[in-house]
Amino acid sequence: MSTLYRPELLFAGGRFIAQAGLLVDDDGRCQNVTASDTTSDKASDTIIDLPGKALLPGFVNVHSHAFQRLIRGKSESRAVAGKDFWSWRRTMYHAAANLDPQQVYDVARMAFLEMALAGTTTVGEFHYLHTSPDGRPYDDPNLLSKQVIAAAQSVGIRIVLLRCAYLRSGYQLQRDPGQTRFFETAPEFLANMDALVGEYLGGSAEVCLGVAPHSIRAVPFDDLCQIVTWARDKSLPLHMHMAEQVAENEACMREYGATPVALLGRSGLLGPDWTAVHAIHIAAEETRMLADAGATICSCPTTERNLGDGILAADQAMQAGVRVAFGSDSQAQIDPLEDARELDYHLRLTHQQRAILDQIGGQNLAARLFDCATVNGARSLAVPTGTLATGSFADFFTVDLRDISIAGHSADDLLPLIVFGMNRTAIRDVAVNGKLIVRDGGYALRDEIVSRYEEVHAKVWRDAAGAVR
Repeated sequence: MSTLYRPELLFAGGRFIAQAGLLVDDDGRCQNVTASDTTSDKASDTIIDLPGKALLPGFVNVHSHAFQRLIRGKSESRAVAGKDFWSWRRTMYHAAANLDPQQVYDVARMAFLEMALAGTTTVGEFHYLHTSPDGRPYDDPNLLSKQVIAAAQSVGIRIVLLRCAYLRSGYQLQRDPGQTRFFETAPEFLANMDALVGEYLGGSAEVCLGVAPHSIRAVPFDDLCQIVTWARDKSLPLHMHMAEQVAENEACMREYGATPVALLGRSGLLGPDWTAVHAIHIAAEETRMLADAGATICSCPTTERNLGDGILAADQAMQAGVRVAFGSDSQAQIDPLEDARELDYHLRLTHQQRAILDQIGGQNLAARLFDCATVNGARSLAVPTGTLATGSFADFFTVDLRDISIAGHSADDLLPLIVFGMNRTAIRDVAVNGKLIVRDGGYALRDEIVSRYEEVHAKVWRDAAGAVR
């Protein structure tokens, strides 16, 4: 059954078109964008009018740790010994250690609901909770992976499960008890990935898979090579934390005599299927390696500023030809447009100039940042979305053109207004595979999801102050 969506304005081909319709086929893919006044009612089985609204491609969240929605505000409001990233991890470990499979599902649903209400239609879930709290595998070693997938299916958001390989705590380090639920051996990881591929790959447009060696500190190089070979044999995207912290680079130098990006670049492991998450502390030579390989950088500005990680030199990366995508990471804030703004605003503060990323490669600033949140993210996750082109998944959101944050616009300046000034409250409808999961700002299961999340939150943090010190 085909559906014709008819908004007041439709964003396609880099511009807003008035009186245009999006025709979606019965497989949930964009059939075409056409002038609605020339589209016969007989051209579709269903017509959905969206008066007073603009329709845009859905956002793609490339890097998420759903369970960390549970720690929002906790490292700010509780006494934590130390103020750096490494001390923040203790708060995260407490949450990770205190979730049963049902609670993993409940927390993930809360994170995915918040994403959907913010216009996100696809999430790359970098998942590394694997075992029971004492480190023993469940009867189904992929139980927690399946709980996260089920949570996305319940909300209606598309998920690319980036199952994480986590083999050690770091170079010459004893196993950290806080990471107990993360650990597998390389053979266990590959066997569990094989099982997921057999169950999910090709079975549903809303569930895809990828491979995520956590970091060079967590995956020794020889094991990394084996995992990369396996992933490429299955044509799955590869994602890895790289150069988020200076200490990470220093540890890699001690072990291998090179930083993570340089090690992988010189070894020929980087490629167009590779996404380097964060890539903050990299040199010009390493930026060129990523560019030459056709790799993507996933920046997570709202998390990176929360953790004090540092600022991605996005201007240098983009000038070199590296694509940049966005992720919500630790869920400190779930707002793709805030990530887009901060990517440029952080550079403005550093350089004491405005619009640093404008006109790189001839593209204006708002369009460039919107592409980072849509097109580039889709490429990173190897999913045909992020645009309303024929054949793409019909993933989109609408905005209220009279919302107070963007009122007083023209078709020419609407995109900059959305990117730099729109409030999340302006988002009214969200569709995945051509099916509306949010309608006029409402979501059917909202109260149930929030209530169950509140129960988990109360249980995990009850009398927990001492546990995270």
